[in-house]
Amino acid sequence: MTTADSVPAAALAEPVERVGRGWTSALSLANGAIWVGWYGPLQILLASQAEDFAPGSGMSKETMLAWVTGIGAVVSLAANPLFGALSDRTTSRRGRRTPWIMAGTAGGALSLLLLAGADGLWTMALGWCLVQLTLNAAFAAVTAAVPDQVPRLQRGAVGGWLGAAQILGVVGGTGLATVAGGVGAGYAACAVFTLAGVLPYVVRYEDLRLSHTDRPAWSWRGFAAGFWLSPRRHPDLGWAWLTRFLMNLSNALVLLYLLYYLRDRLHHADPEQGVLILTAVNGLTLLATVVVGGVWSDRVGRRKPFVIWSGVLMAVATAALAAWQTWPGAIVAAAVLGIGFGVFTSVDFALMTDVLPAAGDRGKDLGIINVANSLPQVAAPALAAPIVTYLGGYRMLYLVAAVVGLAGAVLVGRIRGVD
Repeated sequence: MTTADSVPAAALAEPVERVGRGWTSALSLANGAIWVGWYGPLQILLASQAEDFAPGSGMSKETMLAWVTGIGAVVSLAANPLFGALSDRTTSRRGRRTPWIMAGTAGGALSLLLLAGADGLWTMALGWCLVQLTLNAAFAAVTAAVPDQVPRLQRGAVGGWLGAAQILGVVGGTGLATVAGGVGAGYAACAVFTLAGVLPYVVRYEDLRLSHTDRPAWSWRGFAAGFWLSPRRHPDLGWAWLTRFLMNLSNALVLLYLLYYLRDRLHHADPEQGVLILTAVNGLTLLATVVVGGVWSDRVGRRKPFVIWSGVLMAVATAALAAWQTWPGAIVAAAVLGIGFGVFTSVDFALMTDVLPAAGDRGKDLGIINVANSLPQVAAPALAAPIVTYLGGYRMLYLVAAVVGLAGAVLVGRIRGVD
C-alpha cells in the first residue's frame, strides 16, 4: 500500500500497487459507520419524531418528514462536493483525506446527539441539516481515498466491500434505532457507533500527502468555477451522473415512506419491526452479490453490462411492489431489490472512478458525482408526497419508481469510454 511517507507526487499519480485486506476492511468499516449515522434517522428516528411533532403543527407526518429530509438533502448537495474540493487542497501532515474523516465524524456524532433533543419541526430540521453537513465531509473524503490509492482493476472489488459496509450500515443503523429503547437512545447509539467505526482507519493507516508545490493556486473564482463539469466536455461523466441519479431516485422513492406503507397500506402489526425485517432481507441478498459483482467486473474488465442488468432487475422488483401489495410480496421485492442493488452498488462505483477527469480534483469530482446520491433525497419527497396523497397512492408511487429506475438502466448504454 502507498503511504504518506511516499513522495508527494504520489498523491496525484494513478495508483498501481494493490491495497491490502486490512486497508480495505478499515475503510469499509469507516464507510459503514457513516451510513449508520445517516440511516438510523432516515429509516426510523426521523419518521418517529415527525409522527410525534405533526399533531397540532398543521401538517401531516408524511409532509413533515418530506420537508425535513428534503432540506437536509439540500445541505448534502452542497456539502459533499465542497468538502471533497477542500480535501483535494489539504496539505496536512495527516494527508488530504484523513483530517476531514476525523472532523466530519466527530461533528456528525455531536449533531446526532443534538437531533435527539429536538422538540419540534425547526429544531428537528436544524439537527438533521447539521448531520448531513458533517457526515458528508467525512463521506467525501472516504470515497476519494479509493481512486487515490486503489488501482483501476481492483476498484470493483473494493467498491464491493464498501457497498457491503454501506448496507450493513443501513441495517445496523435501523437495528440500533429500533432496539435502543426510544428516540433519544437510538440517536445516542448511532452517534457512538459512527464515531467508533472510523477509528481503525484513521489510527492505523496513513493518507497520501499533497505537497505545497503541488497544491493548486488558490482563487475564489477558480475554486467556484471548478464545480461546473461541462457534460459537453465530459460526456461520459455526464451520462454516468444521470444514470446514478435516476437509479438512486427510484430507490429513494421506495424507501421514503416504507414505515408508513407498512402501517397504513399493509396494516402490519409492528411496522417498525417490519422495516427492520425488510431491511435485513434486502441486506442479506445485497451482501450475496455486492462483492461478487465487483470482483467479476474487475476480472472481465467490463462495467456497463453489470449496471444495466442490475438496474433492470431492480425496476422489475419495484414494479412488483405496486402489483403485489402484501407482506409476502414486500419480502420478495426486498430480496430481489437487494440482488440488483448489490451488483449496481459495487460496479457503478468502479465505473464512476473510471470516468473521473483529473487526479488533482478526485475529491471534488466524486463529490459532484455523489450529488447523484443526495439529490434524490430532495426530489423523492417532492414527487412522493403528491403521488401518495393525490395521484394514486402507494401503487402509483412504486410504478413511477420502477419507470425511473428502468430509464437509468437504459441510459448507461450512452457511456462510451467504459466497456
